[in-house]
Amino acid sequence: MIRKASLLLVGALMGAAAVTTLSQVPINMSVAANAAATDTYRQLNLFGDVFERVRSDYVEVPDDAQLIENAINGMLTSLDPHSSYMSPKSFRDMQVQTRGEFGGLGIEVTMEDGLVKVVSPIDDTPAAKAGVLAGDLIVGIDGEQVQGLTLNEAVEKMRGPVNTDIVVTLRREGRADPFDVTITRDVIRIRSARWREEGEDVGYIRLTQFNEQTFDGLKQAIDEITEDIGEDKLKGYIVDLRNNPGGLLDQAIAVSDAFLDRGEIVSTRGREAEETQRYNARAGDLTNGKPVIVLVNGGSASASEIVAGALQDHRRATILGTRSFGKGSVQTIIPLGANGAIRLTTARYYTPSGTSIQAKGIVPDIEALQDLPDDLVGRVDTKGEAGLRGHLEGDGEEESGSQAYVPADPDEDTQLKLALDLLRGKQVDSAFPPVSDSAAVKN
Repeated sequence: MIRKASLLLVGALMGAAAVTTLSQVPINMSVAANAAATDTYRQLNLFGDVFERVRSDYVEVPDDAQLIENAINGMLTSLDPHSSYMSPKSFRDMQVQTRGEFGGLGIEVTMEDGLVKVVSPIDDTPAAKAGVLAGDLIVGIDGEQVQGLTLNEAVEKMRGPVNTDIVVTLRREGRADPFDVTITRDVIRIRSARWREEGEDVGYIRLTQFNEQTFDGLKQAIDEITEDIGEDKLKGYIVDLRNNPGGLLDQAIAVSDAFLDRGEIVSTRGREAEETQRYNARAGDLTNGKPVIVLVNGGSASASEIVAGALQDHRRATILGTRSFGKGSVQTIIPLGANGAIRLTTARYYTPSGTSIQAKGIVPDIEALQDLPDDLVGRVDTKGEAGLRGHLEGDGEEESGSQAYVPADPDEDTQLKLALDLLRGKQVDSAFPPVSDSAAVKN
């Protein structure tokens, strides 16, 4: 179908003769289908006419490739907010993000006064080993000044093939002159999972996105927390999905499966009934049934909502926080060879109980708002999926989005404190621990 659509577009751009050839329909086609096809070809002819008029009469000479790319992107974005065209560079960037690893230096950076500032070097990476420090300003890359570059352009220059050298010019507080550091690029893995022990009895696991490294990071976190605290002392886990925008479906399934012994995790349903797919848990709970509290907020979307919905429906975890974003659709990346790719919404997903969260979100079992600084009151709420123009309609009344603020200081984190108090028995709520209800889930 995609190939046919591509041919039709090419035909429209090549002229009427090509379109005429493509518009020949099989003789067994219905009258209605024939009429619909004829109308489609007429519209494609219209596109060709407009394209030629813009090329010949626009006040400045346009870029033909850019015109076509914008037309394709306009067609896709008119479908819903999550379908789009990706240029070859955007496609490569997306692959880096979902792969979770790339050839680079191993530093987290931001832009400050036109210069790239090192937020922190990542442990055991080339930058850390070369002595790069948090707070260093990168003023040059391979002899080229950084000032004038965007942050993305600077980051792109620092990435590159593994085992290649790059000379970074640094300015450091306390040193009068900038100095050069030669760093050899290596494979850098994006840490989508971070963890720590809260006191001596609770494991805290933060998942920032769902890339190819997420499940492995989660497993490592559970193993290390269990070993450090001890099975007997460990009261449970807090899985923090706040402001996690989602990512790969298979990673969401794997993360859910880590806490489940059996049952459906999620189902996806496309345009046709035969396109429905169901994904089930395999035997084996990596936490051995320890209590779990999942934190969500208005920035928890897509894959995050799949995990929260599965654990909530199976009464495996208590969901705490505020209503999630409400993105209940699945996008498929369709490569177009050297021309990039398209991101196309191909299905909706449903929680194990058969519920669609599209434009609704996951409603937490325990609603808990964060205490906000005065300057952020009324400024950190998300509109959610229901607030996006052109979103897919949800089932029934729509409502999604909520507060999406997480304090940088854990001591000021209201939701985290409540989760810890529940796990330690300092506070009581009827939603924790969740009561198993097999009737609530379709297995």
